[in-house]
Formats: sequence, structure tokens, C-alpha cells
Amino acid sequence: MKFFVVSSLVFTATVSAFSLTSTSPAQSSSTALFMAENGEVQPLRIGTRGSPLAMAQAYETRRRLQEQFPELNEDGAIEICVLKTQGDMILDKSLMELGGKGLFTKELDVALLGNEVDICVHSMKDVPTWLPEGTILPCNLPREDTNDAFITKNNEIKRVEDLPDGSVIGTASLRRQAQLMAKNPTLKCVNFRGNVQTRLRKLNDGVVDATLLAIAGLKRMDMDKHATSVLDWDEMLPAVAQGAIGIQCRSDDERSLKYINALNHMETKVCVDCERAFLEALDGNCKTPIAGQARIIDGKIKFRGLIAMPDGSQKFEIESEGEIENAKMIGREAGEKLKADAGDKFFQMMVEMSPQQVLGQITK
Repeated sequence: MKFFVVSSLVFTATVSAFSLTSTSPAQSSSTALFMAENGEVQPLRIGTRGSPLAMAQAYETRRRLQEQFPELNEDGAIEICVLKTQGDMILDKSLMELGGKGLFTKELDVALLGNEVDICVHSMKDVPTWLPEGTILPCNLPREDTNDAFITKNNEIKRVEDLPDGSVIGTASLRRQAQLMAKNPTLKCVNFRGNVQTRLRKLNDGVVDATLLAIAGLKRMDMDKHATSVLDWDEMLPAVAQGAIGIQCRSDDERSLKYINALNHMETKVCVDCERAFLEALDGNCKTPIAGQARIIDGKIKFRGLIAMPDGSQKFEIESEGEIENAKMIGREAGEKLKADAGDKFFQMMVEMSPQQVLGQITK
């Protein structure tokens, strides 16, 4: 991939309809930077989506790197490279209709494997359970609160249970929709895409009566004041890996591995690995409402998982615990148990349903 200089701050690319924007041009005088084979100085390039939340996470990663490694405070030592993904560009369709897996990561993977960026910063709940060959994701930053925020206009209604019958809820998540409709089948859930600011504006404009967002994202953007309430696990079990930031690099990139390995938060990594093993065992896709969360309590890992029909009419739940070193096994076995409990017919229905059929159940 070739770039041409538009200004001292902006570069554009022509691959997969994404653009690359640098917020910090490299300075050839910097002694801390990597020297590429062609003799050019190479900063550490952080790939990220361009949403306000994604940028906040990239800036957090940069801050932590600079705190850990003094040489990365030099002028031009780090570039933040912004890429547009398919999931960012198509907002009038649900994630399920777009195909689900990898919608927010594919273009980042292309840039990483093409050596256009050195590391990629992800919201872990967007990352598929498989990674492209030649890449590795060894680092999770310390996790934020994993719960969902319930938000209503003017904060008039504090609990999901208090919503009037027939209320319209804006959410792009089948996981949230299924759990909401299990509480009250009269609720109408409508596709609600866009960044946090866009969704809050639609709520204030009266497009919907309420919405749900991850409180982690609101906190990272200093917007948690918009939350009417924060739902605990009994009210709304969060998504697998919600609230966690992951950092990916090429598996043979020793320089990047040195930097990001130093940032890894082991407790977060253990819990996220457990949850992702659960998801992988279920072979979850965007047509299957799945929730899963792990915590370390009193030296043990405790896990809760859930799968449901999109309309909330069927729901299967599991709780398990065990030794921390067995985290992946605990998650995998929980997924296998729920898969057996739900039965082949449940999952066959998920496979056979078209996106329109699923949405028909939800918006009936």
C-alpha cells in the first residue's frame, strides 16, 4: 500500500475504502524510533477506528505506552492511524444483516498484515474468536466496568421493568433485545446504530423511549453522567469481553510485542480468555443472542453465561467456577453445556433464520 502526503498530518490510502490519518508525524531526528530497512525512521503506529470511543481507547493506549517507556515520549515516537471499517461505513443496516463477525476489525487486520500499522487497538467484544494467521493479541488493558447503562430521556424512568408496555428501545444488540423482551414481550426493539453521541441525540429527539449502552464506553469518554442507571448482571448480563480493550500485533514483530506485553493486565486477560472460550464453543454469530462474563473472586474464576432466542421466548443460563489457571477450560465447558442444553434444534433455527425473520420476531 502506498501513501502520499496530503499535509504534515494526513495520509490517504486506497485499499478497502479506508483512510489513514496520522496525528503525529515522525521526526527523523528522534533516536528512540525504529529504523526501517530503507533507512527511514519508523514510529510505533497505532491502528484504530475513528469513532470517538475508539479514539479514546487509542489515546489511552498511547498514554500507557508513554508512561511505561520514556523513549515513546519523544516527538513523533507514536502515530495514531485512523481507519474506516465496514461496520463504521454502513449504518442503515443491523450488524446481523451485514454478516456480523469482523465488521469492525477486517480493515485493521489488512493494515496490520500489510505493515501499514504496528499495533491495533480494539474493543474486545468486536474481535472474532479467531485471528488472522500471522497476528496475535497478547494484551488486554485493565478492564472498565462491564455492565450496561440504561438511558431514558430526561432520566424519567429508572428501571427497565418500569417502561410502559409498547415502549420503543433503540439497540443494535440482539443480546440486549432478547433479555429485554424476556422481561416484557410487548417492548419494541429497533435498530440503533452510530456512535454514542448519535444515539444519545436520537434518544433526546424522541426517536426511541430508551436505549442501552456499555457504561465502559461512556466512562472512557467522560459521558457516564448520561446513564439513568447501571444494570447489574441479574438485570442484563453483558456481552462477552465487554469493557475490555485488546491490543493486536504481528506475531513476529518483536518490537511491538515488547511494548504491548508490558501493558497486559493479567486479571483482565484471564477473564476475557474465559469468556471468549465460551463464545467459541458456541460458535456464536450475530443472529444468536449470547452473553458471558467472568470475574475473579476470592482467588477463583466465576463465570455466568446465557443464550436466548431473539424474541426472549427461550433462554438458557449457566454458572460455573474453578481455578484461575483453568479459565479457558471453564469457559469452553460452559459453552458446550449450554449448547447441549439448548439442543440442535435451537441452533438450527438460528442458522436457518434470515435477518428479516429475526428482526420480524423482535419488532412484531
